[in-house]
Amino acid sequence: MPVRRPLAFAVAASLFLGACAGAPRVADAPDAADRATTATTTPSSNLRGLDLANFDKTVGACQDFYVYSNGNWLRNNPVPAAFSTWGTFNELEYRNNERLRALAAAAADRIDVVPGSAEALVGAFYAAAMDEAAIEARGLAPIAGELAAIDAIRTPGDVAATIRAWQSNGVGALYGFFSRQDLKDNTRVIAYATQGGLGLPNRDFYTRDDAESARLREQYVEHIANQLAAAGTPRDRAEAEARSILALETRLAGTHLTREELRVPDNSYNLVSVADADRKTPTVGWRALFDANGLAGITEFNLSHPKFFAEAEKALHDVPVATWQAYLRWHLIRQSAPNLPRAFADESFRFYATVLRGQREQRPRDERTIEQMNGILGQPLGQLFVAKYFPPEAKARMMEMIGHLKSSLRQRLENLEWMGDDTRREALEKWSTFTAKIGYPDVWRDYSGVTLARDDHFGNVRALVQHEHRRDMAKIGKPVDRSEWGMPPQQVNAYYNAVWNEIVFPAGILQPPFFDMQADDALNYGGIGAVIGHELLHGFDDQGSRFDSQGRLRMWWTPEDRQRFDARAQRLVDQAGEFVAIGDMRLNGRVSLGENIADLGGLKIAYDALEEALRGRPQPLIDGFTPQQRFFLGWSQVWRRNFTDEAMKIQVNVGPHAPSKFRTNGPLSNLPEFHRAFGCQDGDPMVRPADRRVAIW
Repeated sequence: MPVRRPLAFAVAASLFLGACAGAPRVADAPDAADRATTATTTPSSNLRGLDLANFDKTVGACQDFYVYSNGNWLRNNPVPAAFSTWGTFNELEYRNNERLRALAAAAADRIDVVPGSAEALVGAFYAAAMDEAAIEARGLAPIAGELAAIDAIRTPGDVAATIRAWQSNGVGALYGFFSRQDLKDNTRVIAYATQGGLGLPNRDFYTRDDAESARLREQYVEHIANQLAAAGTPRDRAEAEARSILALETRLAGTHLTREELRVPDNSYNLVSVADADRKTPTVGWRALFDANGLAGITEFNLSHPKFFAEAEKALHDVPVATWQAYLRWHLIRQSAPNLPRAFADESFRFYATVLRGQREQRPRDERTIEQMNGILGQPLGQLFVAKYFPPEAKARMMEMIGHLKSSLRQRLENLEWMGDDTRREALEKWSTFTAKIGYPDVWRDYSGVTLARDDHFGNVRALVQHEHRRDMAKIGKPVDRSEWGMPPQQVNAYYNAVWNEIVFPAGILQPPFFDMQADDALNYGGIGAVIGHELLHGFDDQGSRFDSQGRLRMWWTPEDRQRFDARAQRLVDQAGEFVAIGDMRLNGRVSLGENIADLGGLKIAYDALEEALRGRPQPLIDGFTPQQRFFLGWSQVWRRNFTDEAMKIQVNVGPHAPSKFRTNGPLSNLPEFHRAFGCQDGDPMVRPADRRVAIW
């Protein structure tokens, strides 16, 4: 029952994340959050260039550029029943996942594969995951041992010991426990323990007192009771236990840092000795936890959220043991459900996909299996993908574009009028240490010792979870390995890692419409070029700017310059807060600030890089548009996306990214370059008054 460990403090920022915390993640199982596509949905035909049929020419470019450039596409591509959102990312993932399904099915059909090879792992996992009859026949047997251990709990110490046993096998319970680079010492990897223990997306779902949130909590209680009853708890007892579980989770949620607080990395950095942590929270049992994970020699770690752990320690003693048993039984079932018989998987889908996100139908099992493999077996599956579908010349073209974007960023850093010389020197030093990873890892992850069966899906999941956990724990106390990747190569995404000061572009996104070897420079710079700029600018957003050139959490700004930066950033916060996403829900500009800074600054440096690339060259019209116009059209088309109402609310309540319309129109309304390209005038909706425009980087 894999659990993607949450990085509760942000040291990495991705271009796009669709899953919600608390719900089953992509790695959890076939019915995780919807980021792939469905075979029953026909992808758009315009995988290359611009399709003018997608435009809505009844709306002016200077009135609403998002609708002007995407209006007909938005009308003609409603969210399919098997999804909660539908957009360019989904269309590209459709093509990727179709290829991945073919590769996995072919591997499953072969029996003459090298044991332990990527093809052997992929084939065995796919074959077992598709064997629904075997999964049904096993019933709850795969978790019978854990259920029996829960029944045997008698004391608070037993509760804590059970949680430690799960944690030592990679199964998250109550809190997060994983390895990460020390935020203030970039030479070493340490253990992190973080707030957790919730089944809803975040603390706000427990603390808000509006009617809709109250209804959702009632539906959550019903869901818990349904799963407990399906596992054998009498219905009346299951309902009572569900309410006690909600009460316990609400108590824990009250000590969680808010989304705004989590955006400040210092709030989640608290280096302590194991001995001191044991003195403050003895029942949690830190020394025993480290020993159980093979970390007997480790003497200190990052206790990221002391307030949460202090409350958990109290709850271990004043919450009845029977409630803790119900809580553990629920979270065991919650995490296992997608890999258990259909009754559990379907109920998990009903709540986490339909109730929370508005997804009306569940995708076919083969599609869900590929999504699960992307998370739990991403690199072996990715090896097969890149061998067939990622051309070497794409990597060379990307490196060339990154060079142009870096040069553009340097020029801006050198000429910022609001930044003083001392801070500028530090900023330029950070610029000089940027590194890039393109396509796929130079060294593939080692799966030695992992044996997957072709007839035991849950056993395969557990074997992979345990292998990954052991790999993760083995890094603690060791030097940092900067060759690692945080995403599989087939993923349609990109990210910036602050502690390594690196930008990463998996092969999955290096395809049209983001990146097209056959397209003109304007479209590529508006697509993948602006994405490159976006990731570079994460190094200088409200979070990334707190890390220095070596990836250390250190304030390298002068107080005066930081004050000027914060003042400009606040104006962007205010702009985002003006945007109404749905009903009366507005964006939280503080939570989305990092992504909005990256969008605005990334567009600026990508546009500058395009202008440099076009210098001295003919600039013919294509489809009636200038290169400058095509640049902004390239940006807009990659963000088009429809949402169910429920998914839009999740996006606003949980995700750091603004909805697509704001990601398109928000930054463009601040850019004179856009206004000139389309002849927009003062007073047009897409033109912010000069005194209200934001320019940071």
